[in-house]
Amino acid sequence: MLFADRLVPLQVNVFADMDRAKANARKSGQTIIDLSLGSSDLPTAPHVLDTISEALYDTSTHGYSLFQSTLPFRRTAADWYTRKFGVSVDPETEVLLLIGSQEGTAHLPLAILNPGDFALLTDPGYPSHAGGVHLASGQYYTMPLLAENGFLPQFQDVPPEVLAQSKMMVLSYPHNPTTGYASLAFWEEAVEFCQSHNLVLVHDFPYGDVTYTGEPAPSVLQADRNKATSIEFYSMSKSYNMGGFRVGYAIGNAELITALRQIKATVDFNQYPGIVRGAIAALSGAQEGVQKTVDTFRQRRDTFVEAATHIGWHISKPNATQYLWAKLPDPWVQDSIDFCVQLVEATGVALAPGRGFGKYGEGYVRIALVQSPDVLEAAVQKIDGFLERSGHQTQSVSPL
Repeated sequence: MLFADRLVPLQVNVFADMDRAKANARKSGQTIIDLSLGSSDLPTAPHVLDTISEALYDTSTHGYSLFQSTLPFRRTAADWYTRKFGVSVDPETEVLLLIGSQEGTAHLPLAILNPGDFALLTDPGYPSHAGGVHLASGQYYTMPLLAENGFLPQFQDVPPEVLAQSKMMVLSYPHNPTTGYASLAFWEEAVEFCQSHNLVLVHDFPYGDVTYTGEPAPSVLQADRNKATSIEFYSMSKSYNMGGFRVGYAIGNAELITALRQIKATVDFNQYPGIVRGAIAALSGAQEGVQKTVDTFRQRRDTFVEAATHIGWHISKPNATQYLWAKLPDPWVQDSIDFCVQLVEATGVALAPGRGFGKYGEGYVRIALVQSPDVLEAAVQKIDGFLERSGHQTQSVSPL
């Protein structure tokens, strides 16, 4: 059977390989401590669950949900953005409900790119960003994210011949996987660069609330208040622990929202309306649960970093996200995939290899802080034992 050529670049998936490695470890009797996936282990707030539960018995929620029926959600999302970022938003034309933000980031290239057009992506970066470009038959140029630059792209390094063929730039800060953080000044620079080169600026923004600075991370719309070139994707998965409910939305330039809506209308309707009511309750209700989530991940960050320091593995404390981005000790720095496969098979501790996020992720692992502090400490001890048995010692990694 013959399939489309666009599937070829999608056949290699490091995370599928890790899933097989975890399955093999289970078969051999290992208890898995899974720190490889960023799926929160924290519960959804009771008032959100109650709202969804009550909707089950409302027969008006049992049918299809088309765009016009999502207006209550779009109004709530617009009000939330205005309260949080001081940005005026039109719920009629500048907000689109999504089945998770990944739906939007993967589908938007279909609305922007013609075959052969370029998108500017980050390396390391979230895999679905490149996947969406592949599905649109586009090309991508990767901007390296290096520690010495604070894991921020250097726009001046993009070759002019690439810029001439580029239609969009995709950024995501706070960043997955590097935990890099972008200031409002950076966003002002990014907006100016994209406007100068007629690029759509796409911001994937799931970790905007998961910051340890006392303030939410800046929105790109604070730098592009007229929404001249920008679209931002927000997820309910991280702030509100609703990953399994698959709720997100796009907010930004009205023309981009309309174009993405046309793609979405071809692919799906919307999720179950009861879930959307739950998302409304989350955005409009008490927000103390968001801070509790942030405090929980802060404690876990500190626990893991301190335990790792005790075994000689020095990891910088990030200012945001629910991850750690850790430099591997020699000689594993040359093969993060082999390190992660051997580690899970020997100890049951599963981490995400940095190579899975791009060429410049090699030499790192991403650690998702999705277990309790005592489990995280146990994971560090297992890693220490693995390194000792394999005859290698950890090396210090200087803070950024």
